[in-house]
Amino acid sequence: MFVITTQSFLFVDQLIMVSASANKLSKLKENAGEYACLIMEELDPENVGYIEMFLFLQIWQLETLLLQRDNYMSHSTPLSTTTVDWSPNIGTSNANNIVKKASRTVKCLVLENWHRGLIILLWLLAMIGLFIWKFMQYRKMEAFQVMGYCLATAKGAAETLKFNMALILLPVCRNMLTRLRSTRARILIPFDDNINFHKAIAVAIILHAANHLACDFPHLVNSSPEKFALIASDFDKLKPSYISLLTGVEGITGISMVILMTIAFILATRRFRRSVPKLPTPLNRLTGFNAFWYSHHLLAFVYILLLLHGTFLFFVHKWYQKTVRTMNIISTKKHQ
Repeated sequence: MFVITTQSFLFVDQLIMVSASANKLSKLKENAGEYACLIMEELDPENVGYIEMFLFLQIWQLETLLLQRDNYMSHSTPLSTTTVDWSPNIGTSNANNIVKKASRTVKCLVLENWHRGLIILLWLLAMIGLFIWKFMQYRKMEAFQVMGYCLATAKGAAETLKFNMALILLPVCRNMLTRLRSTRARILIPFDDNINFHKAIAVAIILHAANHLACDFPHLVNSSPEKFALIASDFDKLKPSYISLLTGVEGITGISMVILMTIAFILATRRFRRSVPKLPTPLNRLTGFNAFWYSHHLLAFVYILLLLHGTFLFFVHKWYQKTVRTMNIISTKKHQ
C-alpha cells in the first residue's frame, strides 16, 4: 500500500496558502494550519498518521474546491461524502459521522468568526449596560410617575443611541485603522470587517431612534392635571401639546435629525449606490455613488443637531448629566 507520510500535512497547508493567495482570502491564509488539521482529520479519521494513496486524489478535489468553488459545488459531490464512500477505514455509524461533521462545522465557525463574535459581544454588553443604567435613573424620577416605563425605555434607548452615534464614525476612520493594523490589536479586532460593523451600528441607530420617538410624547400629553403637577416646573407650568413639543427646540432638532439620517441611510443602500438614473447636467453628478458620498456628509449637520437636542433635554438640568456632549465630542475628535 502506498502512503503519504507527514508531508501530507505540509502539502495540504501549502495548497491552502496558495489557493488563499490566488483568491485574496486573507482569513483563509492566516488559518491555513488549522484548516490543514481539519482536512487531515477528515482524510485520516483513525489517526494513523498517514493518508492512503487512493485518498490522496481527494486533495486534488480540494484544490478544485478552493480555486473553482462554484463550479465544483455544482458538478461534484462534497469532499466529506466522497471520503466516506471511498475510504475503507471510515466505517463508522451515521451518528458518529454526524457528531464529527457537527464538531468540524463548529470548529470552522469559531475559527473564522471568534474575532467578530468578541467585538459584537462587547458592543452588545456596552449597549445593555448603558440602557439599564439610564433606565434605572429615570425610574427614580418624578417624571416616571407621569410617563411610566415608557419614559424609562425612551431614555434608555436615547443613551444607547448617543453611544452608537459616537461609535459609528470609528470604523471608517481610515488613518486610525491603518495604524492599528500594524499593532497587536489586529489579533483581537477584525479590522477588515470595519464596514460591516459600521452598517450594524447604523441599524442599531435606526432601532433605538424608533424606540425613542415612539415612547416619549403620548403619556406626557395625555397625563392628568394631578400627575402633570409633578413635572410642571420643567414646562413653565403649562401642559404641552403635540404641536408645541414638535415645534420646540427638541422637536425641530429631533425631526431634522431623523430626516437627514433617513436620506443618508437610503442612499447608502446597494440598490441606490449602483443604480445611476440618467439626469441632465449637472444633476448627473448627484446620482449613484456620488449621491451616497454627498448624503453621508449630511451627518455632520446631524451631529450639530444632536448636540443642540441634548442641550435642551427635558427633566435634566445639570450639564454633567447631559452625556451627549461628552460622547459626540470624543467621536468627532477621533474622526478628525
